[in-house]
Amino acid sequence: MKKSGIAHTKDMLNRHALRVKKQYGQNFLLDQNILDKIVKTAAITPATTVIEIGPGLGALTGALLETGATVIAYEIDGDFIPLLKEHFAGPTFHLIHDDVLKRDLDADLTTLVLDPKDVVVVANLPYYITTPILMQCLEETTRIDRMVVMMQLEVAKRVSASTNTKAYNALSLAVQYRAITRFAFKVPRQVFMPAPHVDSGVVTLEFTDIHRQAVVDEPFFFTFIKQAFAQRRKTLLNNLQAWLLLDKGILIEWLESQGVSPQIRAEALELKTMINLANFFYKQLEKTSGDNDDT
Repeated sequence: MKKSGIAHTKDMLNRHALRVKKQYGQNFLLDQNILDKIVKTAAITPATTVIEIGPGLGALTGALLETGATVIAYEIDGDFIPLLKEHFAGPTFHLIHDDVLKRDLDADLTTLVLDPKDVVVVANLPYYITTPILMQCLEETTRIDRMVVMMQLEVAKRVSASTNTKAYNALSLAVQYRAITRFAFKVPRQVFMPAPHVDSGVVTLEFTDIHRQAVVDEPFFFTFIKQAFAQRRKTLLNNLQAWLLLDKGILIEWLESQGVSPQIRAEALELKTMINLANFFYKQLEKTSGDNDDT
């Protein structure tokens, strides 16, 4: 089903008595050239297993299946399930009617695909749940090799941002901790129906474990960077003090022992420094907790 364009999209919606639902962030991509460009960017082969989030009318789904890859598609809107079942079938297409954020992606992969390899997430992510989906893939899965995802342009820039830039935040660090990121291309708002208020961007994430080996406790690391950016205009010291509720004198001593100024803001700290700080704070907090238990 390799068709797109506003006329075709409207026809599909009308023929199946479907309507666009704002609560699901539905914006249908109309430009076949952009669909093909996304698939090409994902470097898919028949050996690839694709996770698609929100197939909707199936425009991207069809382009993905034409590569010969296996596609696991998660669709939350039950009204679109009959359409997708009607147009796509066969052993390489698996449709799951559920909220992807409630799923165990690794379990689904191993259940549906025998020894899945070269696993790639390819999706036009709904704006309102872009960050939760990214964090789910970064924190909870071990089988994903890369992602090629479209998102709000501002978020796309944030994901690939560098230190000391307006876009750099906790999401930037979390993504760059788990993946090598690259901004692929911009997608104008005019090629969607309905048209969103902002442009989109496609980003690639090549997953790597190179930084994971340096982290003492991964859940603590993710919490640490989130709290470090809790209030962007505050210093690192003030954000950490509001979170940990420890005496500022102790926190100043800890930061200075790691060569970090208490007056610095989190946006100035690169990934390696954040990993070192998170490791140090984790060990110090464990030691403090152990000392309290002994008294």
